[in-house]
Amino acid sequence: MPTIAIIVAAGRGSRAAGSSGLPKQYADLGGVPMLTRTLEAFASHRDIDHVLAVIHQHDMLRYQAAAQRVSGKLLPPAIGGASRQISVHNGLEALFQLNPTRVLIHDGARPFVSHGLIDRVIGALASSTGALPGLPLTDTLKRADAAGNVAETVDRAGLWRAETPQGFRYPEILAAHRAAEASGRNEFTDDSGIAEWHGIVCTLVEGEARNIKITSAEDLTLAQQSFGRAAQAITDVRHGTGFDVHRFGNGDHVWLCGVSIPHSHALEGHSDADVGLHALTDALLGAIADGDIGQHFPPSDMRWKGARSEIFLTEAARRVAASGYQIGNIDVTILCEAPRVGPHRDTMRKEIGRILGIDPGRVGVKATTTETLGFTGRREGIAAMASATIIRRG
Repeated sequence: MPTIAIIVAAGRGSRAAGSSGLPKQYADLGGVPMLTRTLEAFASHRDIDHVLAVIHQHDMLRYQAAAQRVSGKLLPPAIGGASRQISVHNGLEALFQLNPTRVLIHDGARPFVSHGLIDRVIGALASSTGALPGLPLTDTLKRADAAGNVAETVDRAGLWRAETPQGFRYPEILAAHRAAEASGRNEFTDDSGIAEWHGIVCTLVEGEARNIKITSAEDLTLAQQSFGRAAQAITDVRHGTGFDVHRFGNGDHVWLCGVSIPHSHALEGHSDADVGLHALTDALLGAIADGDIGQHFPPSDMRWKGARSEIFLTEAARRVAASGYQIGNIDVTILCEAPRVGPHRDTMRKEIGRILGIDPGRVGVKATTTETLGFTGRREGIAAMASATIIRRG
């Protein structure tokens, strides 16, 4: 009876991560991303056969880094949508060919889920179509009026606070999601709500107070204290550098650090000749002692004719993650007389951050001239230097 856990991790919420700007599921918990903790909880459970993460389309590198140390039960991730409901539906559809008997649907930002709770949800599915973990409400409830004053006290008898993982028999919950989409119903905030609307009976099982969903910066601070910031100390730091040059040719724009900038000339090269991204690619490859850009993307290979240099940088970042490292920070310096880099600096930082899956605050972009000396001073081309620091945690 195959059982698959769907971990919903496609949200953009960055409030919990504070100044890092990261989606909260990738915030640091004891030296590893929060999502890693959640994935491990399910992948290490004896009755979970596979784990499927549903992630944002721009988070692939972040996800690969988070999943690097998780067991072999992980399926290739599904891509989420604009709402949790759409993301879960996408995950369910991704499992159609596997046709599991049961699915457990869990929030990626609930890293404290225990094996005991997973046991109770799976156990309830032996006799029920759905299982919902929750806790009876113990606080007094008040309803407010439009002015923000207390209007009445709400009877809390029979009220429960819902948690995840919520478990279902796969064919029934897939049918419920399909029916909701066909009916244009998109307001459901959890899967038990869709199940209830579709006529699926869910059995309540005992939840856990510890199984909180991390939402605010305060939640994250408490979680970090629980896991212990020093639980996984930095055990290895590496540094790599890169340098690249391209000459000017005919054209009306140049690519620099992933940004197209109007100019009187273009840079010549087999690809898009983005000198900044080429230097940065070599810096990352150098940090893990994995050759250089010419070795992995030789100019003799016509596949890379005119290719965007984002492809090269993405592959270098993938190799860094596969080696067990995280990118600490990177720095790029452009050497040219023209075009001016300053007006495009922030856009470049954001673009590099997007490609690498890191916060732009970890990306430095600078420019300098060579005081009219040398080939850059004579405006014959552009050079770039880059450095990258990567870290491994034990």
